[in-house]
Amino acid sequence: MKKIKLIETAFRDAHQSLLATRMRTRDMLPIAEEMDKVGFFSLESWGGATFDTCIRYLNEDPWERLRELKEHIKKTPIQMLLRGQNLVGYKHYPDDIVRKFVEKSYENGIDVFRIFDALNDIRNMEYAIKVAHEQDVHVQGVISYTVSPYHTLEKYVEFARELEALGCNSVGIKDMAGLISPHDTYELIKTLKEETNLIVNLHCHCTSGMTPMSYYAACQAGVDLLDTAISPLSWGASQPPTESMVAALQNTPYDTELDLKLLTHIKKYFEEIRKKYSGILDPISEQVDTDVLIYQIPGGMLSNFVSQLKEQNALDKYEEVLEEVPRVRKDLGYPPLVTPTSQIVGIQAVMNILGGERYKNVSKEVKDYLKGLYGRPPAPVNEEVRKNIIGDEKPVTVRPGDLLQPEFEKYREEGERMGIIKKEEDILTYALYPAVAPKFLKGEVEEEHLKPPVENEACETPSGVPTEYAVDVDGEVFNVKVLPVGYMEIESSESIQAPSEPVEGGITSTMQGMILKLKVSKGDKVNEGDVVAVLEAMKMENDIHAPDSGTVSEIFINEGDTVNAGATLMVIK
Repeated sequence: MKKIKLIETAFRDAHQSLLATRMRTRDMLPIAEEMDKVGFFSLESWGGATFDTCIRYLNEDPWERLRELKEHIKKTPIQMLLRGQNLVGYKHYPDDIVRKFVEKSYENGIDVFRIFDALNDIRNMEYAIKVAHEQDVHVQGVISYTVSPYHTLEKYVEFARELEALGCNSVGIKDMAGLISPHDTYELIKTLKEETNLIVNLHCHCTSGMTPMSYYAACQAGVDLLDTAISPLSWGASQPPTESMVAALQNTPYDTELDLKLLTHIKKYFEEIRKKYSGILDPISEQVDTDVLIYQIPGGMLSNFVSQLKEQNALDKYEEVLEEVPRVRKDLGYPPLVTPTSQIVGIQAVMNILGGERYKNVSKEVKDYLKGLYGRPPAPVNEEVRKNIIGDEKPVTVRPGDLLQPEFEKYREEGERMGIIKKEEDILTYALYPAVAPKFLKGEVEEEHLKPPVENEACETPSGVPTEYAVDVDGEVFNVKVLPVGYMEIESSESIQAPSEPVEGGITSTMQGMILKLKVSKGDKVNEGDVVAVLEAMKMENDIHAPDSGTVSEIFINEGDTVNAGATLMVIK
């Protein structure tokens, strides 16, 4: 008889998948001790997008969240998701930052490190794995699972052997889009159990609807660990429901032996949490969407596309964008669509369709990707596309982390000069998010406010006119008009007073986003093709180029401003 152990994701991936990672620490702590009694293998509670969301939206210190959870969870290991050399950010960080981050994560309460790389480039994982091992914790090396002509059973098994050689205690199969079929699940896990001595963990999202069947096939093949989410935070882009899996496996050789009555008590708590956050529950993310089997787009990406295209008044382009994603992914060498490559591929697909010409506008991240700065693509990239984007520049062949200079002491000195460092963890927060962290560390971030539901009552603004808000969704700002009948109350931000009508000599924004950098001043002379500003959209940086040579006569934007598609940013004469 093989007892299956479960990893509960309610404190991290479940609410990241369905609630834009917005669950607050104060809503976790009251149930944490009950969760600790269940007998889970671990509670995934940290990492991924939780760090970013805490400091950007919730005005919470993620390190404090971890410490508080550790005070309530005494028996069950606390697990985190670490993006290899990307840590919990969207770019590679130097080795000294990686070392300090892993060490501090352990000191503050992490017992299990789940480490992955979006490209399955072992070079981007090895240093984080090495430092995690030094902390004497459970280290799980992860396969980012996807389907392509280049992602074969043999290559996945070969990668698992490399992870075993690095000393990993277990191997995780991270199926972020719910793509793995029951047949392929059985074959992969059976082979991993035969070819390695690793504990095998299957982590799937329910987007395609196949996952519960794949989980049972995994049990038959010898899987050791399965990821589940308590039922109010399950299904859709999240994991299968914990209680359902426990019940389904009862009286089989794979019985989890967990207490359904205790789980039902926990479920009732999370039913209230779901109601509390229902205003930001994404209808797309909670549904089964079999299109994922064709486009391989995770649920979170789908909702981002809808929001992005609505803002551009281009929702009619939705199907075209979905069809463009596999083409861009093929051009870039079939990367698995998981952070950050999902954003890299996704925003480029949007730009290709809205720009009317493929790769006419290219994000900084796509350029860096083609330069090899994210690592080695799984398959050869489209050389014609590469040449058009980076010219004759040769991609790097070394481990990208080897190109980065140490930064910890630099950020320590900068942070101390700014007066924002109270503890060593603050240095890491600043190093990971230098654009966002200072505001948080100075106490200037305003927490998003939840308000109770309004029962049987029509809410109208004066004159019945909808209120306009600037809404942040996972780092992307949307100007939306809403009637305040939900549960989320969001502070509005100032919008720019840029002309919305065409202006002679005007440079317009091709998409909605935030002005990250302004590269010119009034009176500057520019040449055709010069970068005059950088627009951030869907966490990606997009250069805005001067269409003609001339002099900057007017500038309507400042750094940090939110702009709509078609807004005039500046005038060049």
